Amino acid sequence: MVETKLMKGNEALAEAAIRSGLQAYFGYPITPQSEVIEYLAREEPKYNYVLLQAESEVAAVNMLYGSGGAGGRVMTTTSSPGFSLMQEGISYIACAEIPCVFANIVRGGPGLGTIQPSQSDYNQATKGGGHGDYNIIVLVPNSVQEMVDHCRLAFELADKYRTPAMLLSDGAIGQMMEKVNLPEPIEYKPNKPWATTGKTPDRERNILTSLYIKSETMEEKNKILQEKYKQIIANEIRFDEYKTDDAEIIITSFGLTSRIAKKTVDIGREEGMKLGLFRPITVWPFPTKALAEIASRPQVKFFISVEMNAGQMVEDVKLAVCGQKSVHFYGRMGGIVPTPDEILDVIKEKEAGRD
Repeated sequence: MVETKLMKGNEALAEAAIRSGLQAYFGYPITPQSEVIEYLAREEPKYNYVLLQAESEVAAVNMLYGSGGAGGRVMTTTSSPGFSLMQEGISYIACAEIPCVFANIVRGGPGLGTIQPSQSDYNQATKGGGHGDYNIIVLVPNSVQEMVDHCRLAFELADKYRTPAMLLSDGAIGQMMEKVNLPEPIEYKPNKPWATTGKTPDRERNILTSLYIKSETMEEKNKILQEKYKQIIANEIRFDEYKTDDAEIIITSFGLTSRIAKKTVDIGREEGMKLGLFRPITVWPFPTKALAEIASRPQVKFFISVEMNAGQMVEDVKLAVCGQKSVHFYGRMGGIVPTPDEILDVIKEKEAGRD
């Protein structure tokens, strides 16, 4: 039976992890996501999962490496400076093909920045913030309900493809309260014959590593990873469209700003402007083909990417549109959230040919 509650985004994320069969959580408190570890600490006596506050984010990510490698369903959460510290470990985990879940509740940067919401970690999440040729699955919730839904999906995709998966959210969604439908808890039973569970009479030890000294061996490992990423691109792209069928101007936006942009579409429609919204739900893999198809429609005049950063997803939009139509950008930085009317005014300026 589905349970309905009024919950803060961070707490809903924690509850969703528990109901998704969480076996271990390792993390370090950092605003604006500290409620996740606080909630898990409060609930831990009722459940059979391991909760450990690590001494740093560097320690936390390497604890994921070990516990995920042993076959556990494991997770960490952090915010922007903490996610930066995890990049080396994520690269190791991706190469070793260990499933685990990350959540980055983004705050304004660069540097220590502000504790206000931002989307400025998009490139870090989607282009690989660590070294080497790797990708991780990146889901972008735009509501507290999607924090719940995407959490369970992230665990499922991580296990399916033996890869890290993450939620890229922000401080506003982490802190806001909304009604959520919580799924039934699952009884998670790992089936991971590759895990490092020790030598048994019927099999040898498994060794999980990201160290391959011989160049030929390292290249073969990379080929295996790239084939897996091709499968993910073929099967796991997710996006949402709003009033795009007859739209002449397409807003592209993700996460929190997509909710604001949806209101902009409604206001513009009331004024006779044919606006539409394209929202990527996975930003890796990015819905390139779907966006390219929209760009090919004769009535579409231009695109505008609305983000809370200096212009990051707009680069993927431009690659998808591939010169078929012009692509503009509007962004706010430092934790400032744009308003629907503000976005509409910018669109009107672009339509009038004023940059």
